[in-house]
Amino acid sequence: MQIDILLVEDNKGDVQLLRAVLLETNSNVRLHVVGDGVEAMAFLKYQGHYLNSPRPDLILLDLLMPNMDGLEFLAQVKSDSRFKTIPIIVLAASRAESDISQSYQLMASCYLAKPKELEEFERLVKCLNDFWLTRVTFQKSGHTVETI
Repeated sequence: MQIDILLVEDNKGDVQLLRAVLLETNSNVRLHVVGDGVEAMAFLKYQGHYLNSPRPDLILLDLLMPNMDGLEFLAQVKSDSRFKTIPIIVLAASRAESDISQSYQLMASCYLAKPKELEEFERLVKCLNDFWLTRVTFQKSGHTVETI
């Protein structure tokens, strides 16, 4: 079963690394990448060149981005009944208690701090796959879809 993931990340190096490890780990993933919260909202609302975008099963969200940061995006998504059931994993460099706390207050599904070491980052992505992409049951377009 295909799993659509929206990655909201402005760091091209992190995008390339995550894409490489995730797609190597799980061939069922279809990764869609946007660079900030404004673009991510356009993706979710099928605006502009995102008219034919799929509804993501999962959103991976960085916090520090231009135009609309991750916390503002998280607040908007979780306050909109059309999108609030989409799981959002904050994947950020920040280990600040305030960022972690705010993310959970805004209903992030979980908060993962990006490791600084390459091997640790790869291990984190594989763990993310093992739980979120192989064990979690997603709701897709009003229907429940179980990943196995």
